[in-house]
Amino acid sequence: MAEAAAMEMKEDFGALLEESLGSEGGLEGAVLRGTVISVDGDFALVDVGLKSEGRINLKEFSRAGEESDLKPGDEVDVYVERYEDRDGVIVLSRDKARREEAWNVLEAKFNENERVEGVIFGRVKGGFTVDLSGAVAFLPGSQVDIRPVRDITPLMGTPQTFQILKMDRARGNIVVSRRAVLEESRAEERAKLMAGLKEGMILEGVVKNITDYGAFVDLGGVDGLLHVTDISWKRVNHPTEALSIGQNVKVQVIRFNPETQRISLGMKQLEADPWEGVQAKYPVGTKFMGRVTNITDYGAFVELEPGVEGLVHVSEMSWTKKNIHPGKIVSTSQEVEVMVLDVDPEKRRISLGLKQCMGNPWEDFSAKFPPGTVVEGEIKNITEFGLFIGLEGEIDGMVHLSDLDWNLPGDEAVKNYKRGDVVKAKVLDVDIDKERISLGIKQLDEDPFERAAEGLRKGQTVTCTVTAVQDNGVEVDVNGMGTAFIRKSDLSRERNEQRPERFAVGEKIDAKVTALDTKNRKISVSIKAREIEEEKQAMAEYGSTDSGASLGDILGAALRQKQEEGKED
Repeated sequence: MAEAAAMEMKEDFGALLEESLGSEGGLEGAVLRGTVISVDGDFALVDVGLKSEGRINLKEFSRAGEESDLKPGDEVDVYVERYEDRDGVIVLSRDKARREEAWNVLEAKFNENERVEGVIFGRVKGGFTVDLSGAVAFLPGSQVDIRPVRDITPLMGTPQTFQILKMDRARGNIVVSRRAVLEESRAEERAKLMAGLKEGMILEGVVKNITDYGAFVDLGGVDGLLHVTDISWKRVNHPTEALSIGQNVKVQVIRFNPETQRISLGMKQLEADPWEGVQAKYPVGTKFMGRVTNITDYGAFVELEPGVEGLVHVSEMSWTKKNIHPGKIVSTSQEVEVMVLDVDPEKRRISLGLKQCMGNPWEDFSAKFPPGTVVEGEIKNITEFGLFIGLEGEIDGMVHLSDLDWNLPGDEAVKNYKRGDVVKAKVLDVDIDKERISLGIKQLDEDPFERAAEGLRKGQTVTCTVTAVQDNGVEVDVNGMGTAFIRKSDLSRERNEQRPERFAVGEKIDAKVTALDTKNRKISVSIKAREIEEEKQAMAEYGSTDSGASLGDILGAALRQKQEEGKED
C-alpha cells in the first residue's frame, strides 16, 4: 500500500515537473527582464522569475579588453536559450538578448533607410566585422572609405556611422557600408563648397593622389589639381619631393572654371615671392655662391636662394672647354661661384656666368706674351688653313699657312709639320674678344724679300732670268729677290714681238721695275716699259723736232753709240 502510494506520488511529481518544464520550456528563445542575484568569479547569477536562476558569463556584459561593472541588484535583459538539465538550470545569454534587441532596431532603420552606429572590432576574409549594438555585421574592404585605406587601425574601436546595404534575419547576415555614408556627406559638402568657391580662397585639403605633373588634393567633396610648378617657389623636380599621400596641406584657389568645375590650386602663392626686388638683390656684374639644381644639354641651373634660380649657359661655363656637356664641368648639388650677367624680372630669368669668376686665359696670355714674343708649344691639330699650337692656359694659337715659310707656298710648307711636334712661333696678334691668337713661324727669321728689296726701286732696270714660259707670259726670277711674271703685252713694245715662245728658260733679259709692293712681297717688271724708256732717251739725245732726221736715223745713231760704248768697255 505504502509502495503504491509512493509510486503514485512519484508519477504526480513527474507530471508536475513535466508540466512546469513544458510551460517554462515555451519561454526558450524569449528575452526576459532579470535581476542580478550575485556575481561570483567569471559568472553572474540572474533571476528571471522562473523556478531557478540562470548563469551568464561576465564577458557578455563588457566590451573586449574591458572589465564588467555588473553588480547584484542590476536589472538586465537576457535571452533564454534552454534548460541545461532535468534540475531545471536555465541557460541564459546576454549577447543574444542584445542581438535580438539590435535586430529589431536595425530592421526598422533598414526599412526607413536610416544610418546606424557601430564599432569595427575585427578582421575577416574580405573585410571587417562591426558591432551594431549587439548584432554583428560584415563591412567589405571596398566599403570602408571613398579611397583605399592602407591602415584601418585608427578606425577600429571607435564609433562610426554606417549604411545598411543588406540584411537577412533568417541567416543572420548584415552587410554595411561606411563609404556610402562618406559619399553622401561628400556630395553635400561638394555642393556647398562649389557654391561658395572663388579664386583666391585659402582652403585646407588632403593629398589624394600624386602624379609626375602634380598632386590631386581633396578639399572635402571636391578635388583640385596642385601643379608641380605651384608647389614651391624653389625647383621641385617631382611632387614626391615635397608631398606625400594623406598629407594635410593649405592651398589657395588660383583658378576656378565653374563650367568644367576644374580647380587649380597653389601652395607657393601663400608665401612671399622671392623674385620681388630681385634686380636690387642681384646686380649685374656681382658674384654670388649658389647650388647647382639641374643640368641640361644647354647649361646648368644654379639656385641663388630658395625659389630664385639662374641659368649658366653652356657658353658661359668655361673659357676653353667649348664642345663639352655641362655635366662634365659641374655636378648636381655642387656649390659654385657665379657672376650675374643679366636679370629679367618680368620673365623671371637670371643669366649667370661661371667662367667669369675665373681668369680670362686670353687676357692673361696677352699680358704675359704681347705681340712679338716668341712662344713654344705642341702642334695639336693641322687643318686646311693652318696649324693649331697648344699654349699656356689651355688655349690654342693658330699659324696660318701663309705664315709658315717665306719662300714656300703654304700647302707645301705644311707638309714639313706633324701633330705632336713641338715648335716655336712668334705672337703676331691677340684678339681677346674673339678669343684668337695669331702666330707665325716664318716671322722667326728676317724676310729675305725685304733685305733684297732694300736696293730696289721703281723705274730701275734689272736683269731677270726666265724660269718658265707660258702661253700668257713669262715667269722670271728678279736678281734672286723673288719671282715676277711678265704678261704677254709687256714682252715688247712691238705687237708682233709679244710672243712668249721667243724666250727660253734660263735666258737673261733686262726689264724695268714698274711696281714694288713690299707688304705683299710682289715685284712687277716690264720689257715693254724698258723699251719705251730707252726710246724716249734716244729721242731726247739724238733727235729734235726741226732736224728733219727720221726715227730710224735717231735709233740707229743711238744703237751705234751704245755699241761703241760697249767696245770701249
